[in-house]
Amino acid sequence: MKARKLVDYVLIGLKGMAMGAADAVPGVSGGTIALVSGIYEELVGTIGNINLALLKLLLQGKLKDFWTKANGNFVLALGAGVLVSYVTFMKLAKYLLENHPILIWSFFLGLIIASIWYMGKQIPKWNLSSVLFLILGIGLGYFLTTLPSSEASDNQLYFFICAAIAICAMILPGISGTFILILLGAYSTLSTAIADLDIKKILIFVSGAVIGLLSFSKVLKWLLNKYKFQTFAVLTGLIIGSINQVWPWKKVLETRTYGDKTVVVKDINVWPSAFEGDNQLLAAVILAIVGFSIIFILERTASKK
Repeated sequence: MKARKLVDYVLIGLKGMAMGAADAVPGVSGGTIALVSGIYEELVGTIGNINLALLKLLLQGKLKDFWTKANGNFVLALGAGVLVSYVTFMKLAKYLLENHPILIWSFFLGLIIASIWYMGKQIPKWNLSSVLFLILGIGLGYFLTTLPSSEASDNQLYFFICAAIAICAMILPGISGTFILILLGAYSTLSTAIADLDIKKILIFVSGAVIGLLSFSKVLKWLLNKYKFQTFAVLTGLIIGSINQVWPWKKVLETRTYGDKTVVVKDINVWPSAFEGDNQLLAAVILAIVGFSIIFILERTASKK
């Protein structure tokens, strides 16, 4: 790999910020952003290369060798971008989802449609096998969006396990780690811990995320090395299936009240013409085009690099 300059790491940090912002929104995957911005395979490979031999270099004090083999500059730039963006954007995402849901979902719908176009390009020849794996991914992605949310739990071991599962979803295009946290009932626990700077709970989450990431990345790295196009077909399907979650226009069927807060627990997708209230169609279309354009520009930039 050609030696990187400072501007390259700044760009990687910006891509990390885009990943963090995407992961903060239920239904959108930071893995999708990593893929279309051209850093996905390096990200998976870097995480998958973490092993006992690498840790041995650290324990022996060979910091330069450790940093080089760990792809430290890449990890630092990307990780800083993801962390800063995720923590700050989570509050903004919460506000937008509560006050302007159609607009934010339209923007991310554009991102996802562009991601499907990009993913399809990665498979040079579509055949029966690719189509079957695509259908498998669509089914799995759609199924995940239909699962009911679990009740919130403050159990520390459960929170640790939720973190390990969610972080795996965060590096998979098409599966939202934040959405998985909601399904498992751990999203409110995490958001409250971040808002209150509850160091203990944040450390529990980070520990679970690290364990889950190190374990799952090796499996994903193996799949990309051995069955790259089949894996891409499944990932494309996952992204298509996730549209059920991010469709902007919904009809609420059931809600629950927790104290002074009302939460939607069941809804269905409807066409804009059947939406009850202002469907904000023009603004929604414009934002969807903006979202699509961002992915298109990222893809073109990554291709030139």
